[in-house]
Order: sequence, then C-alpha cells, then structure tokens
Amino acid sequence: MSKVGIDDIDVAGKRVLLREDFNVPIRDGEIVDDRRIRAALPTVGALRSRGASVVVVTHLGRPKGRRDPALTLAPVAARLGQLLHATVHLAPDVAGDGAHAMVEALRDGDVGMLENVRFEPGEEQNDPAFARRLASLADVYVNDAFGTAHRAHASTEGVAHVLPAAAGTLMAHELEVLSRVLDDPKRPLVAIIGGAKISTKMGVLTNLLDRVDTLWVGGAMACVFYRALGASTGRSLVEEDQIDTARLLLREAETKRSTLKLPPDAVVAPDATSGAAARSVAWREIPDDLMVVDIGPRTVAEVGHDVEEAGTVVWNGPLGIYEIEAFAAGTRAVAGALSRSRAYTVIGGGDLAAAVDDAGVADKIGHISTGGGATIEFLEGKALPGVAALREREAARR
Repeated sequence: MSKVGIDDIDVAGKRVLLREDFNVPIRDGEIVDDRRIRAALPTVGALRSRGASVVVVTHLGRPKGRRDPALTLAPVAARLGQLLHATVHLAPDVAGDGAHAMVEALRDGDVGMLENVRFEPGEEQNDPAFARRLASLADVYVNDAFGTAHRAHASTEGVAHVLPAAAGTLMAHELEVLSRVLDDPKRPLVAIIGGAKISTKMGVLTNLLDRVDTLWVGGAMACVFYRALGASTGRSLVEEDQIDTARLLLREAETKRSTLKLPPDAVVAPDATSGAAARSVAWREIPDDLMVVDIGPRTVAEVGHDVEEAGTVVWNGPLGIYEIEAFAAGTRAVAGALSRSRAYTVIGGGDLAAAVDDAGVADKIGHISTGGGATIEFLEGKALPGVAALREREAARR
C-alpha cells in the first residue's frame, strides 16, 4: 500500500482520532448487525497495544446536522466495549467541552467515542473550522472507515489536512484487496454486477470492460440491456432514459477484451410480493403482464460455470429482489457457487454483504468489503477523497 499505515507511525502516549464506519442497523435500541464494529477491532486493538489513547469518531444515520436522540451512539459504544472487554467512554457531544473533558480523562490504552459526528452541520459541509475542532482532540489521525472514504467530510477528509494522517488496518486491507482485483488479479477475472439501476453502475461497467475477462450484468439492470436489444421486459423496472446508454455499452463491449454476458433466463412474477406466483422464462419471452424478480436456473448454471473456472471473482449488487424470500434463490445460488470456487472471491459490500451472510456462506468468501458506495467508486477507478488525503508513505519517509 502506498499510504502511511499504523505500522509506520509511533502512537505511544499519543491521542489518536480514529475514524470508523459504525453506521450499523439499530432496532428498538439494539444493534441488529455488528459486522462493521467487529471489522474495526484489529485497528483499535493495535493502537491500544501500542500505548495510544483512542478517540473514535463515527456517524450513525442521517441527522442532517441536528442532534437526534434516536441516533445517539450509546448502543454503539456499549457494543464496542463488550467486544473489547473494556469500557468505552461516550462523550456527551462531538467536539465541545464534553468531548474535551472525556479525552482529557483518557489514559494510554483507553478508548473513548465522540457523539454522532453528523450531529454537527460542519461535518457534511467539510467545514475547515469544524475539522480543526476535531483535530484539537488528538495528536494523530487514523482513517479506518473505507465505507465513508468516498465522502469529502470533515471527519473523513478535512482532519487529514490538519493532523498527521494514516490508514487503519481495515482501510489498508480494503485498498490492498480491491487494488489487486483491478491491477493484478489471478485470471480469468470474472465480474458480476447486479442491482436495480444502471445509472448508478455505468462507471463500474465501463471501467471493468477494460480489465475483466467476463462481465456478467444481472439484477433489474439487465432489463435495460434487454430493451436495448429490442426485447420486451413486461412490467419490469427499467430506466427508460438509460436504454440508449446500454445500447452504446453493448457496442463498446464488442471492441474490449472482456465478454459482456446477460442472463439467458429470468424468474418472472405478477408483482414483487412474497405470495406472487413465479416461473422461469427465456429472456426474449418475458410476458407483458409480468416482471423480472430474479435470475433463472440457466443463468445460475452459466454464472456458476464461469465462477468455477475463474482465478478471481468480484461481485457487486444482488441479482434479484433478495429481500423477498421467494426471489432470493438466484442470489443465494451464486453466493454458493462463489463459496465453492477455488478463485479468490470478493464481495462488494452494501446489500450484497447482508445477502451473502443470509445465505450462510460469508465465512467461505475471500473478502467481503465494508464499503457500499466507496467500493463502487473504487471499482469505477475514481479517487476516494478519504484515501487521497492520507499521507503517501514515500513522502513521509523523506
């Protein structure tokens, strides 16, 4: 990795402002999925063991610059403390008197947490004054929040220009894995891109066409390509304004190294409800009164064959309406194929990470990214503000 990591800095006796992505689902005050908190434990543990006092900063939900009691980090601090077997002190504010008092009381190896950073309007505005207030709480800044690295916010980008900035263990691992997928994969490299809207994935598809050997397009996005090829898609979700874009991408694919593949069949139903009667049809035979809700068995078999023959597989976005049990079979079957493959497998975070977990094969996947939008933008080839702001290792050595 080209960026400075925590192994490159001395944190003994120093206060470290640690940006994590603990935006976890909470229901009735209880954390439903603590995967993101557990993923941060190696970084927190390494900093503590090296004699740092750790000041965690994270966001939760979208309070839009206002204090919202429903979005307090109290449950998050409590869960982090349970996982660390230590007390995690929660400040009553983000960067005010309460935060300063909490930080002053920390001793080497202690962990504290600031209140929800998005309670402050200066956070999402990347206000330099607010970034300096955050920076005043610590001596060193460590960004471990890959999931928010595509946001140029005060706690993800602004602070890195004020304090000596390094990448945490999780951030470094994400960058290493995704860089290897794009720049030095074991081939054949197979990419599977699903999801509902092609408008949010065009950059990814275009960038991958130059890099992968096989590019599968699934989910509702495939319907836009069906339409571009002159087929009917019934009542399926289709971004009408993207049909010409899909047509251009199909033409472009003919000149690229990769083979662009569309699902040869689909599961269709009258509507996207759990009780709807569903059946499989060929892609050119989608009835006018039905909608695509999942990939069909032939698609599962063909994707499975490509995955079995692959050296590396990267997958972003579900292939059906996986939230509804009746339409999750395709996504789960492909997840099973990845779990059995000898390839190095990478899941691109977001909703798909939850789907793979539900399928019971998460422990058999090479890497499950903690990013959603950040993973997509990285695969597009975009620079991530939260990464770009970190110090380069070579520059730091001079």
